[in-house]
Amino acid sequence: MSEKIYVIHENEEWTNHLFKRLDELGLPYEDWFINETLVDLNETPPEGVFYSRMSASSHTRGHRFAPEMTESVLAWLEHHGRTVFNGSRALRLEVSKVNQYMALNAAGIRTPKTIAANGKEQILKAAEKMAVPSFITKHNRAGKGLGVRLFHSLEALKEYVDGPEFEPSIDGITLIQEYIQAPQPFITRCEFVGGKFVYAVQVDTSEGFELCPADACRIDDLFCPVGEEAEEKPKFQVINGFDDPILKKYEAFLSSNGIDVAGIEFIRNAEGEIFTYDVNTNTNYNADAEAVAGKFGMLELAEFLGRALKDMKLPV
Repeated sequence: MSEKIYVIHENEEWTNHLFKRLDELGLPYEDWFINETLVDLNETPPEGVFYSRMSASSHTRGHRFAPEMTESVLAWLEHHGRTVFNGSRALRLEVSKVNQYMALNAAGIRTPKTIAANGKEQILKAAEKMAVPSFITKHNRAGKGLGVRLFHSLEALKEYVDGPEFEPSIDGITLIQEYIQAPQPFITRCEFVGGKFVYAVQVDTSEGFELCPADACRIDDLFCPVGEEAEEKPKFQVINGFDDPILKKYEAFLSSNGIDVAGIEFIRNAEGEIFTYDVNTNTNYNADAEAVAGKFGMLELAEFLGRALKDMKLPV
């Protein structure tokens, strides 16, 4: 059997764009949709290159244990020496912001002050310990801005935690994080393919925190601010010629953690200091922003996977 590109995922709407690009390039691939599945550890995996797009928000689509099953598949593939992009280490960081922040800090990258808490009483204690005028909550296993809320007082947090709208993280861990006040309401998202910087996009945060750039968010997530046609200024804009010393740190971080494809988000405070707060290893791209800029993340990704497949077929 000839070698293929195997795409491991749990969300067809987020993967169709990649399949279209693979089709355009005439590359052989196979769709490995992982929710309820099995892996026979006694068998040998097929030959090819494997790319994981497993998401921390899989449980919001009814795929509660897809990340755990994917971890089993990746362990099997890696044991047999297969070429795996965004492998088990990347997945570990995808499903835990605590792990993300510790890895970022180890790479010399600054993150917002954060406290992890399990249980409502501990969430309130964490906020007291934070001792800042404003703070946010977020889920440790998240994606799509899950659990992100801004609070300006302990009283407001207590009302939320004790009220019917409280939304616990799927892994039971809620993060209390200092709120970084940006001079302008936007964050920056840097996209990387093959561990190398592709482009940066400015994201308008004036209407909320759910910042998924995927076109599918227009259908699935009513509050996801993805470029409505009626707006004069789009939510997502590719920044022409973006360059900053942080990019070298990001590339070194990705390399040391076995992450090949990612979107990394940061915010600047009033002093211009950068705080990195999210690493998304199943990164998506906004079609409208890319069309304006003439840069296409999924095409870059498909070409990267194609080169990897070609390289493994070359004689040693």
